[in-house]
Amino acid sequence: MSMQRQLLGATRFAAQLRSPAVRSTVQRRLASSGPAPAGENAFVRERRAVKEHAAGSTALWLKISVFGVPVALALAGVNAYTLWNEHWEHWSHQPALEDRVEYPYQNIRTKNYTWGDGDKTIFWNPSVNYHNHDKVK
Repeated sequence: MSMQRQLLGATRFAAQLRSPAVRSTVQRRLASSGPAPAGENAFVRERRAVKEHAAGSTALWLKISVFGVPVALALAGVNAYTLWNEHWEHWSHQPALEDRVEYPYQNIRTKNYTWGDGDKTIFWNPSVNYHNHDKVK
């Protein structure tokens, strides 16, 4: 019979723990900041402000990336194309490579390169660069 009383007593004790008064006390004690009148404190308000600012600045940079960058790239491409054509237009007015004076300070070679005929650099472009050993003064 004592076993039944113990079980009955444990059931009553468990029912008392489930009562709203005890439950709210336990929950309040386990909460880290306690109940706030408006449901938030300074930390929560600051975090909310940071999140709102982050959302706003993210939206701004998304708009700049989607709408501004392609326009800037297109303008830069048009500018590069125009400058490229102006450069070669100017280049076409110069005399032929073979007719230009070659000075001793141009194309100085103290020893031959290890590739090709030994006279041309890695970046040699035959339409722009010219070197004639016989013309050097």
